[in-house]
Amino acid sequence: MATEGGSDGKALFAQVRFQIVHTDDFPVQRADELSRLLVTHGATEVPCAEKIPLTEVTHIISTTIDFPDYHGAIETLKSVVKPEWVHSSVSRGKLANPRQYSPDPRLFFSGLVVCCADLPGGDEDAIFGGVLAMGGLHSSPVSRMVTHIVALTMESEKCRTAVNKNLKCKIVLPHWFDDCLKLGRRIDEGPYCLPDPEILRKGPEDRIAEANRLDMQGASSPKPLRLPAPSSSPSASRRALDVFKNKKVMLSYDLELGSRLLETIEDLIVSGGGSVTGTVHRADMFICHYRDSLNYRIASRAGIDVGNLAWLYHLITHNAWTSPLKRLLHYPVARQGLPGFSRFRISLSNYNGEARVYLENLAKAAGGEFTKTMKEDNTHLITAHQVSEKCDAAKEWNIHMVNHLWLEESYAKWQIQSVANPRYNHFPTRTNLGEVVGQTPIDRQAVERFFFQPGSDVETSMEVDQVPQPMSARNQNVQPQMAQKVANVRGTHSASAQPAPLRLSQSGGPTPKASNENRRHTDGTFRTPAPSRFMAEGKENETPSTTGSRSAKDKAVAKLHDLAPDIALFEKERKRVGGVTHGRDRKSSEEKSLEVANRKRSASREEDTDTGADDETRGAKRAKKAKGLAPPTMRLALTGYKGWVGSSKKEGEDRTRLRELGILVVNDYVTCTHLAAPRILRTQKFICGLAHAPAIISTDFVDSCLSENRMLDPDDFPIVDPENEERQGSTISAAVGRAKENKGKLLRGYTIYCTEHIHGGFETFKKIVEVNGGRCVLYRARAGASAVLRSGQDDESDASESGPAGNVYLVSGTSAEEAKLWPRFQQMVEETGKTPVIAHTDWILFVALTQDNTRWRAEYDLPNRAIEL
Repeated sequence: MATEGGSDGKALFAQVRFQIVHTDDFPVQRADELSRLLVTHGATEVPCAEKIPLTEVTHIISTTIDFPDYHGAIETLKSVVKPEWVHSSVSRGKLANPRQYSPDPRLFFSGLVVCCADLPGGDEDAIFGGVLAMGGLHSSPVSRMVTHIVALTMESEKCRTAVNKNLKCKIVLPHWFDDCLKLGRRIDEGPYCLPDPEILRKGPEDRIAEANRLDMQGASSPKPLRLPAPSSSPSASRRALDVFKNKKVMLSYDLELGSRLLETIEDLIVSGGGSVTGTVHRADMFICHYRDSLNYRIASRAGIDVGNLAWLYHLITHNAWTSPLKRLLHYPVARQGLPGFSRFRISLSNYNGEARVYLENLAKAAGGEFTKTMKEDNTHLITAHQVSEKCDAAKEWNIHMVNHLWLEESYAKWQIQSVANPRYNHFPTRTNLGEVVGQTPIDRQAVERFFFQPGSDVETSMEVDQVPQPMSARNQNVQPQMAQKVANVRGTHSASAQPAPLRLSQSGGPTPKASNENRRHTDGTFRTPAPSRFMAEGKENETPSTTGSRSAKDKAVAKLHDLAPDIALFEKERKRVGGVTHGRDRKSSEEKSLEVANRKRSASREEDTDTGADDETRGAKRAKKAKGLAPPTMRLALTGYKGWVGSSKKEGEDRTRLRELGILVVNDYVTCTHLAAPRILRTQKFICGLAHAPAIISTDFVDSCLSENRMLDPDDFPIVDPENEERQGSTISAAVGRAKENKGKLLRGYTIYCTEHIHGGFETFKKIVEVNGGRCVLYRARAGASAVLRSGQDDESDASESGPAGNVYLVSGTSAEEAKLWPRFQQMVEETGKTPVIAHTDWILFVALTQDNTRWRAEYDLPNRAIEL
């Protein structure tokens, strides 16, 4: 390939090895075009992976620093630049300065090229110095690269040149740079633009426009009230969330989620390719509300993403990763607030919408008292500008009047900032500072200094009830103290209970002594020191041990093992009505509340990455008598069953009865052994389930088992649907046989495009194709759509194993809007040397239902069919 080179004869980007970060404002199509431009000029693209290989790349191209590998890239001195860096380098014929094109928001003048016109020498030097320090560049002559001209009037020669040449640059007063540098934020230059700047035309008493911050939604509260629906998705629970792919998420106990909401969140994570774990050592994301737990410190020291529920909801809503440190209220809060902040009474003025809610919650999270109305006993007024009655009253009552930066930076640095700092008292004349709310990130170094110092991830004296546990189910008949003892004996320790100090039972009578014959010694698994188990009740402080002896701790753990048989006997006796002291019928209100919160959780969640295990756990919880039952002999998935429509109570009762018969009803077609339907259906569950080759039976099997109250032979209930079998030219039993032979590779090597408005939805067809081993891509006839084909040209040998090599399919409907895409698709495919095939949706359904890709019917060829007008 011919490349364009620099002055030294080499290709311009010959030394550049790059990777592009895809974001919402820099989609795949633009990324593909930029990639081609770089490669044309000699650059090498590093293949995409789950993590950016920092040892292989020299440049990372991104419009934001909000991607997981940014801090690692900076530490390894890799250049992170905006896409404009590429175009600027090409236009100049030499590599541009990466600093000018940094996406780091702290360099808020990045991308600016400033030219001064007829300013005093001292002012010009000050402006150039500030611009360079904040990531921009300056230019003496006026050129097409200049973005801003700084002038006092339009009469200067440089301003006239820019107007006559119709240059796309803004002519601003020097006041704009002054205000930006004082605030440390880039504000809108609109009020400062010549020839008629608003700051000179309007007075200070004139109304200032409100700043609507839609991007603050989802970041205004550390504890949102409800789970938002993912954007552009008709069903939040059915949408695959790529942000959780291959991620292990741990939900802390201090979130205090209801069982229904908790189950919904877990389903979203699992359906997106992630899993829920119960141990922080295996987690990639740790979700908690407070900063004081051991798990929080372990996760923070290990570099795991630590965020709160608002951050988790933000990921679900936008289906894109963002750093929990980017927004102050996406990070866990301190239980006691910022030291010294509780004496402040804070009121707000001139902030509106989500920005106002955000600052209210931030003041409360910092530990201050927020008041909607302002009185003389208020200590601070946080305002976006100085035009309001509250501002006039604050001046009269000598109340500190500051902008929101004081509150944000006090919280971010975890230290009360001085109100005498000029940055916090600066209010540009015609600017509403609400436009720069929420741009302050968490100061990680400050948080580490105060909350997870080195060595703080080893706990030595935390009480059991002070440690937030992973949200999991517990034995409903075990009191809290006994439940912890049993958990420790079994060795099912999470990181937050390793091993926690235990107190002898306070109710239910004394614990019998263990015999010497049963004494066992620890195997050395428990290493974390723990305080005495015999700490007196009500004792607030405990004198620490001065010996530091490991043997004493080992003996304590060994004795706990000795108590295991007695604990089991105690629990058995306590289950009797009136047994031990009060029997099982007398429970504390605390235990009852914990039972309600945890009754649907699985105690072995950290080991469960199979989505089907969730169904089994939930099914077992629904069955009151399921404790003594053997494992199910059948895992049954239902589709098209009408017996439970409109009757959730009957469904719950029937599921319980079926479980007692050895039949576990599951929702996951991947793990089911049998799939029941009234006939051959074209539902997503039936078609996708067929690819896994389960036994296909009639739903009459369910009705018969329930009516006879016994497990019947499922082979006696085959699906009888001669009409559909004749239409397809294949029996359902033959399709299952072929599915066993295909092993999910029916469409391996196939590249299948689908139109956006296809009947049934693109996501449905994507799942059908992918479950059969194919690759499905949305087609909108936009630039860069052929990148998938080019990237897969090295896989031709793979395609020859099962599919017609060289064929590329477009599955489409027959609407006129979709038909307009066909010629462009054919042209795109032919340019890559492949053969385009435009097929009706019936083709992909026929292939999936028959598990046969060798038969083609003329009716599937769309170009030969009539178009709907």
